[in-house]
Amino acid sequence: MRLIRNAMMLLPALLLMANTSSSTLIGKATTAKPEHISLATVAVKAAADYYTSWNLSAAGISLKVFSEAIKGYNYLQGKKLLHNINVLTIVDYSKPSSQKRLYVLDMNEGKILFNTLVAHGRNSGLEYANNFSNSESSHKTSLGFFITMNTYTGGNGYSLKLQGCEKGINDKALERAIVVHGAEYADENFLHSNGFLGRSYGCPAVPEKVSKKIIDTIKNGSCMFLYHPTKKYTAVSKILNS
Repeated sequence: MRLIRNAMMLLPALLLMANTSSSTLIGKATTAKPEHISLATVAVKAAADYYTSWNLSAAGISLKVFSEAIKGYNYLQGKKLLHNINVLTIVDYSKPSSQKRLYVLDMNEGKILFNTLVAHGRNSGLEYANNFSNSESSHKTSLGFFITMNTYTGGNGYSLKLQGCEKGINDKALERAIVVHGAEYADENFLHSNGFLGRSYGCPAVPEKVSKKIIDTIKNGSCMFLYHPTKKYTAVSKILNS
């Protein structure tokens, strides 16, 4: 696994060499790219290798979702925006709320630390989330890449602030108080009684019994990716199209 970890750490550098003009925070690469090598192809192949080595298919993560999550993880790490690179959180909102669609990956060992239920916004849909928004008072989920911030205790108990990284897509997360928190409507008992989870005001709410453990694992600067295959997001995401 150490070799995989070392290979993973090379990806941001490869991507930066491929497109050094995309960031003013990082200096120009001094090593020229060999003409016969496609760094984008290298990155895609590496993601596929990790996907297979870590047996993520068995956990229910698709290669497409993982590849996009890795692209954003590398992008944010390359921008030096991540302070906790040891974990990556993926929420697959293409799945119904009755399925465990939140994953926390250990990026050192390739292990799945958590795989649990997670709610979506009440105006995003009932069993499936299919409407998304960045607007205040929309009570909808926002898609894309987020960076976890500090914790606090509020109306929903122990909670974790999220900073949206994509302008016009999720950058109002702090204003909207979109946070990770525990909720009784996001657990197995509610699911068994109703057939689907309750819904939040847009927060990725998780079962109360695991909320603190999840929050403490991913807090303070890790990458979170809220995925859905909607073209409205994939077409405009500067991170995915970088």
